[in-house]
Amino acid sequence: MERITSRKNPYIRHVRQLAHDGAYRREKGEYLCDGIKTLREALHFGARVTSVLWKERSGEKIFVDCEQYECPEDLFDFASPMVNSPGPLFTVAIRGCSKPGKLNNALVLEGVQDPGNVGSVIRTANAFGIGAVILTGDCADLYHPRTVRSTMGAIFRQTVLEMELSVLKDFLSEQGLPLYGAALAEDALSICGLPLQHTAVAVGSEGRGLSTQLLSLCERKIIIPMAPDSESLNAAVAASVLMWEMAKT
Repeated sequence: MERITSRKNPYIRHVRQLAHDGAYRREKGEYLCDGIKTLREALHFGARVTSVLWKERSGEKIFVDCEQYECPEDLFDFASPMVNSPGPLFTVAIRGCSKPGKLNNALVLEGVQDPGNVGSVIRTANAFGIGAVILTGDCADLYHPRTVRSTMGAIFRQTVLEMELSVLKDFLSEQGLPLYGAALAEDALSICGLPLQHTAVAVGSEGRGLSTQLLSLCERKIIIPMAPDSESLNAAVAASVLMWEMAKT
């Protein structure tokens, strides 16, 4: 195991750029994760771990068949995008795009820019057995460290697709999934008693909602009933309510 002591070390620079630069992540085909539990999950679910950076005297270490490094605590904290991370930091290869099999349902996120919300939706989708999470529009980067951390390991298990609106409708038609859009609109139907088990449901950002273009693709507009004068739900919370309905048998 190589010991690193300098902030100018190429690997430290690589880790920091992976943490902060989405274009660099895509160019290198890697993203950054942290934590021993997440590392175990990555290995268990077949993610390709490409390197590991351990904090010196951090306690438990496990064998991983890849490049491994260790460094002093202050240098580790410099490299890590997380505050007070116990480590390790590790890099994972971005999975290549592959056409999914038949989907029973799907949750579409459009323009949800908070990485924590995107990660929480992926985590919840995996818990409820949702076929796929589809990211479209200006969503937070799937491989942003906060997105990855918020999935709590679900990023290694859940099918997540990134798709332009121009191909979304045809893709869902091929899957036999009608598209419903969650919207604060007068003609929106309450989800109470509405069967959502074999559908694709779209959720937009809390501030802007779904775009006019996406709504034009929807067969129905739907709404979560709430108390009068209440504010709109956070995107991840709204998505969770909808996915609960989608998961009902």
